[in-house]
Amino acid sequence: MKKKLASFVFAAVLAAGLAAEDFSLSAGVEALLGYTFTRYTLESEGSMSAGDPGDIKSLQSMDRFNYGGGLFFDATYAEFTILLQGGQNSYGETMDFKPRGKPWAGVSNDLGTGTETLLGFTLLGKYPFAVTEKLSLFPLVGIEYQVALREWRKPKGDKVYDRTGGILAADMDKNGDPYPLSAWNSFWIDIGAGVDYYIWGPFFLRAEVLFGFRLMTEYETGALEMTKAQFNSPDPKLVGLTGGPNVRISAGYKFFSGGKWVKPVVH
Repeated sequence: MKKKLASFVFAAVLAAGLAAEDFSLSAGVEALLGYTFTRYTLESEGSMSAGDPGDIKSLQSMDRFNYGGGLFFDATYAEFTILLQGGQNSYGETMDFKPRGKPWAGVSNDLGTGTETLLGFTLLGKYPFAVTEKLSLFPLVGIEYQVALREWRKPKGDKVYDRTGGILAADMDKNGDPYPLSAWNSFWIDIGAGVDYYIWGPFFLRAEVLFGFRLMTEYETGALEMTKAQFNSPDPKLVGLTGGPNVRISAGYKFFSGGKWVKPVVH
């Protein structure tokens, strides 16, 4: 029994020693470039104001170029990033109605561009493994939360407006109230991979490629409620996907490794 206990304690101490040897802390600055797309289709049965029953179909598309910068903090198997992001997008939103026994008729067709500013918080799990003394690779998986700081749109042929101002019906909820800015906050699932290359002592460059899948925002779920109210629709169906890739380039410094504080190499 004592031998088993001693073996267990030895194994635990050895594992702790190995973990301490592998554990490191680093931080740095990060730049981001990316692309996000939205493709949604909403279908339902309902009726227009005249009371004619029929089928409703709404298509929503958006293509956005993303850019930003911020800070990252790394603890060997986890990475936390704070990024201030901007986005330039083009969008299209159409809605059609088909009365029973009649052809499809267009209800609305909105086209335009937009800009937005977001503050993003990303927490990624990672498992690094060394390829050479200077080069290491790691897979990534984690979550991201983006807080909307600004939402602007410019419909085709019109001026730029703040989406929280309630200027267009599309930016108001089923009660006719403007959406709050928080309606565009979003939650993401990210997967990807990265590489670190040590250029001098504890200083390194990092490159990461991620693909994110975004869950529906409060604004998008509100579109379902709007359809129910506006078209007397009992059960609208919204299907589609929002996501896209991004590339993150970082410059970092490892300041703690193997239980010791790291000092720059001086020649």
